[in-house]
Amino acid sequence: MEKESLLLYIIVSCIVALAIGAGVGYLLRKRMAEAAIGSAEEKAKQIYEEAKTSRDSAMREIETLRKETLVQTREEIHKLREDVEHENRERRDELQKYEQRLVQKESNLDQRSDNLEQRESTLVEREENLKAQKDKLEVLYVEQHAKLEEISQLTREKAKEMILARVDEELTHEKAIRIREAEEEIKVTAEDKARAILATTIQRSAADVVSETTVSVVSLPTEEMKGRIIGREGRNIRAIETLTGVDLIIDDTPEAVILSCYDPVRREIARLALENLVKDGRIHPARIEEVVEKTRKDVDKTIREAGEEAVLRCGIRGMHPELIKVLGRLKYRTSYGQNVLQHCIDTSYFAGILAGEVGANVDIAKRGGLLHDVGKALDREQEGTHVELGVEIAEKYREPWQVVNAIASHHGDTEATCVEAVLVAAADAVSAARPGARRETLENYIKRLTKLEDIAKSYPGVANCYAIQAGRELRVIVKPDKVNEDQATLLSHDIAQQIEKELQYPGQVKVIVIRETRATDYAK
Repeated sequence: MEKESLLLYIIVSCIVALAIGAGVGYLLRKRMAEAAIGSAEEKAKQIYEEAKTSRDSAMREIETLRKETLVQTREEIHKLREDVEHENRERRDELQKYEQRLVQKESNLDQRSDNLEQRESTLVEREENLKAQKDKLEVLYVEQHAKLEEISQLTREKAKEMILARVDEELTHEKAIRIREAEEEIKVTAEDKARAILATTIQRSAADVVSETTVSVVSLPTEEMKGRIIGREGRNIRAIETLTGVDLIIDDTPEAVILSCYDPVRREIARLALENLVKDGRIHPARIEEVVEKTRKDVDKTIREAGEEAVLRCGIRGMHPELIKVLGRLKYRTSYGQNVLQHCIDTSYFAGILAGEVGANVDIAKRGGLLHDVGKALDREQEGTHVELGVEIAEKYREPWQVVNAIASHHGDTEATCVEAVLVAAADAVSAARPGARRETLENYIKRLTKLEDIAKSYPGVANCYAIQAGRELRVIVKPDKVNEDQATLLSHDIAQQIEKELQYPGQVKVIVIRETRATDYAK
């Protein structure tokens, strides 16, 4: 019992202690809370006072800014108002000035209008007077015309036709007489004026356009040879093309290989080298290089010999060896199918003959004729025309100035300053114009003949015409009742002039007008 009482006492004591502790803690927390609340209220009051003070200060600043802004705005409004008023005053002044000008212009226009009305009335009166005078003149003209027709017994149209016919007949007769007189004078004085006439009238420039043969064909013994020329993976054909600068065309053409190149010397080297390789049968890159080099030396020798032979044939001395070698390259150059080296030799020969006839320097003429196309040996390798290159190389090797002028002027690019240059141009035309010297395509040949005949047929009174002798002669048959003798002379002259203006041709074209009158009767 004592233990239970003691235990109960302890429990009660603990409960009482806990209750007292709880009460003391409560009181402590309450006091601490009240203290915190008091401190918070004081801080809140302090913050409120500070905020109030800040607000009052901000309100005062805002009020100050508002007043300053208001004052500034009023000043700007006042200034803008003054500017607007000043601008309006200026505009009013300008408008007043414009108004004054318009008033002045209106008064001037009114004055001009009055003047124009007065002039118009004056012009109307003058027009009426002129119309009346014109009517009187027309009446007088009709009366005089009727009197003239009555006196002459011819109408106006008949009289006009008669006058025009007489004038035309007189003019035609006068022209024919003058042409005949000129021809007779030329015939009479031809021997005395031969030198001047030959220097100015016989030259006719040949066309400067050339059509070269740019391919060569090498025949093969068998079709199997094409494969050997091509070689394994094409090494042989590549070696040939690289060493010679020529394109090899191997196609379906039986037993033939085509060589294509703009340079005739390269093409000739490739042709000879390929022919030697085919004959030898050994075709490989090393052998190809050996044969091409040997062939190049052979061709160079042939070129030099051709140049020396040409100089020897023309009888020319003292020409530079390098210039002779360049001249020999023309052996492999063609123009319209004509070999250029042979053409130069012919030109030299003709120029020498002409120079001998007119008393000029024969040696200079022959030298200029031989070298006039020497630039064609270089025009495929260097920039410039064959004329420019020929002049350059002639000056380089110190040819006489007459020869340089002959080269420069043989196509009319520059003016000929010596007789020999004119003779070289004439000889060049003679060499090119000879029948068969140069090829001409059938189409161009037919067109040229047709154009000749069309020119003749375009003239009135022509019955028919024929172009003969490869277009170097044109025979025109006229109607005798439409064309008289004088008109026939004029007609041949006019046709020749029109041919010179409209056609390009080598040499000359002879125009013959044929007028024939036949009287036929039968005895019965």
